[in-house]
Amino acid sequence: MSTPPTPTDPIRAATSPARKAAAVGPLSRLLFGDVPERRGPLTLTLLSVLVYALFALVVNWQARMGLMDARDAATWSAIGLSGILGFYALIRTGLSRRLGSDPSMTFPQITFSSLATVYGYAIDPPMRGAVIAIMVLNLMWGMFVLRDRQTLGLCAFGLALLAATMGWKIATRPDLFPPRIEMLNFAFAAIVLVAAAVVSMRMGTLRMRLAQRKGELQQALATIRELAQVDELTRLSNRRHVIEALAAEQVRCLRSGRPLSVVLIDLDHFKAINDQHGHAVGDAVLCAFADALRGGLRESDAAGRWGGEEFLLLLPDTSAAAAAVLVDRLRDAVARMSFDHVLPGLRISFSAGVTECAPDEHSHVAIERADQAMYLAKEAGRARTTVHGRDALSA
Repeated sequence: MSTPPTPTDPIRAATSPARKAAAVGPLSRLLFGDVPERRGPLTLTLLSVLVYALFALVVNWQARMGLMDARDAATWSAIGLSGILGFYALIRTGLSRRLGSDPSMTFPQITFSSLATVYGYAIDPPMRGAVIAIMVLNLMWGMFVLRDRQTLGLCAFGLALLAATMGWKIATRPDLFPPRIEMLNFAFAAIVLVAAAVVSMRMGTLRMRLAQRKGELQQALATIRELAQVDELTRLSNRRHVIEALAAEQVRCLRSGRPLSVVLIDLDHFKAINDQHGHAVGDAVLCAFADALRGGLRESDAAGRWGGEEFLLLLPDTSAAAAAVLVDRLRDAVARMSFDHVLPGLRISFSAGVTECAPDEHSHVAIERADQAMYLAKEAGRARTTVHGRDALSA
């Protein structure tokens, strides 16, 4: 692992889906389950259940007042409540995701509601105006989810359904559904439904723009985060990020009691390469060595560019002596590598200083020890590893 893990963000940890799921009560878990993505659609569907329940109370109260047939009221209540509860069950169990691309089933729910509403129009003549208002509510329900084509389709479907129902009732019960009154009702319904569709599509456009800007903002934040953490040339962690990673590893070692070794590497004779062949070749050497680090370290290890031709390695669960062995193996692997693609005949070696980092010491103290050990390795002839004296004794 060439890029060290970021230290734990306490804010992200507190607001993570797992933490949120653990914080909800048993009733909330019963209603919404443990999948955070279903919570929003289930909330809206439960709100629909509440609306249908209130409508059922009003319809049955109307039947008790003698304004509509009691059997029609009971039938409408049963159809409406069972239908919306069925949608809730599909979303709650996750079956809705298998049935279509929209796990909230907004389009099917509005289609069902339009059918139920128009059925209510046919069986409840005194409340025709209220039923038309409910049709508008049905359409507005999907303004934050549906695409423009779906909104227009539902508007046309609702008007066609209403027109067919009006024609049927005019033909069968003209005493309760006078043709002129029905024509006026349809005109008003067409005006408000088309207006609602326009508003819904406008909200959908705003929603899409917000989603696009949110995506752009997230991309910009990711770029900023990368610039703040990654060295632009080598694509390893930069100095700031590797220090943060070292602090995080110290915390983990304090909990586990396992050792943590720090290695500071300096490429031998790098200044001569820059002076003789130019900075472009020097940059290519740094990138090639960074690739070698990525391929030669363990998954748990981390590497960062410390500055210039210096690199810092973090080796968790590794003593200083074991770290020295690992670094020597890495040096042997680099010595066998061909860098002819950078410069024909080029070979790379490095000097390294190794030390163990105590969990309770400042990270700069450990890095300073590794730096001292590295300079001892260079003074001893380069292309070698030196373990800091204190760690060598303890090893």
